[in-house]
Amino acid sequence: MSNNENQNRKSKIENQKLIILGAGESGVGTAILGKKKGFDVFVSDNGAIAKKYKQVLLINEIPFEEKGHTEAQVLTADVVMKSPGIPDTVPMIKKLNELGIKVISEIEFASQFIDATIVGITGSNGKTTTTLLTHHILKNANLNVGVAGNIGDSFAKQVAENQHDKYVLELSSFQLDGIEKFTPHIAIITNITPDHLDRYDNKFENYINSKFRVTMNQTKDDYLIYDGDDEVINEWLKNNKTEAQLLPFSIEKSVDKGAFIRDNNIIIKINTNEFKMGITSLALQGKHNVKNSMAAAMTAQLLKVRKETIRESLEDFEGAEHRLENVLKISGVQYINDSKATNINATFYALDSMKTPTVWIVGGVDKGNDYFDLMPLVREKVKAIICLGADNHKIVKTFGNVIDLIVETMGAEEAVKVAYKIAEKGDTVLLSPACASFDLFENYEDRGRQFKQAIREL
Repeated sequence: MSNNENQNRKSKIENQKLIILGAGESGVGTAILGKKKGFDVFVSDNGAIAKKYKQVLLINEIPFEEKGHTEAQVLTADVVMKSPGIPDTVPMIKKLNELGIKVISEIEFASQFIDATIVGITGSNGKTTTTLLTHHILKNANLNVGVAGNIGDSFAKQVAENQHDKYVLELSSFQLDGIEKFTPHIAIITNITPDHLDRYDNKFENYINSKFRVTMNQTKDDYLIYDGDDEVINEWLKNNKTEAQLLPFSIEKSVDKGAFIRDNNIIIKINTNEFKMGITSLALQGKHNVKNSMAAAMTAQLLKVRKETIRESLEDFEGAEHRLENVLKISGVQYINDSKATNINATFYALDSMKTPTVWIVGGVDKGNDYFDLMPLVREKVKAIICLGADNHKIVKTFGNVIDLIVETMGAEEAVKVAYKIAEKGDTVLLSPACASFDLFENYEDRGRQFKQAIREL
């Protein structure tokens, strides 16, 4: 960017009022970046602000309010950054929209201040693993790369304090809803299955369109990597246009350009160079992880990482916490923490990868789940169900005639103690809730950590 452009942007920004709704990771990161760039910043949170974030705001001398929004103050904004957890349907956002005040996401806000290569990863499942795996490969290649989005320090905070040449961003549909010009050089859609439909008028097509916003600003010089076996993705691509170059990955068929399986090897064809790696040597096993590995490897190839580095990284990667995480083996029983499985599709992957009789811990805040999709796997693999939620009637109703033993519990410690009594040598105890965690826990991480702590105390 030229000095003149920089000066013009600076003069436009100075004294512009930036109102931030929500004082979590993305909100506070945006506040730091906004202040650094010369905005007049004010942070407003409808709830109580967590102590660690309040401390950051005080140290940086950023004015804020909590436990309610002062409407007169918010409506003075030139631009509003809203945290991803705030739906567009709340009265304050509706009012801002009516007044024509721009409401954007942290991703949109931060991306305007960098000239870096961005890899944007979205999807209903697998995006955290694919993000961490991609970052792992690029880091091993000694590239100056940051990882953000739904992981670690916020993107905005990193742009403010520690700029990188490349960023790997895990992007939720909520973050993508608030973009206008944001453009990843490489976009990845891992898969699309029904999720968060309560935020999309219970219309699957609205959620699908939201995910595809990741590619809406891409040009012919950019790439869209996607699951070529996913009917929903293929249907959208058939009926809609993206300028990006398409690179599918598939475990069901060969592709001319992209990634596929041949003789138990991953084959990647992007240019004249062919990348080949045996599936059995991947650190992460299971069909879904083969796909995650394909997406990450294709990204690394596009960014000119050596094949040897890609291979080594795929072999030594340690998976994401709370995603099919082996915790401990006690009395011949393997305990697995898959707390991040907050929807049916994620739990389908987990149950599908079970090789031994399984005591399945399931439940929480139901997001409109249809548990019947899991019925064939439950019949084949599950010996007992332990419900971990305040309201379990749908689970009991669905599986009551199939599983003889269903126990309801109200905490991680109780669930683990019941599992310990039920499981026998050679079994697996799997926490894969298929639900959000907010009835009994702060979030899925809290649920996973309490589960692991309870296992260690057995």
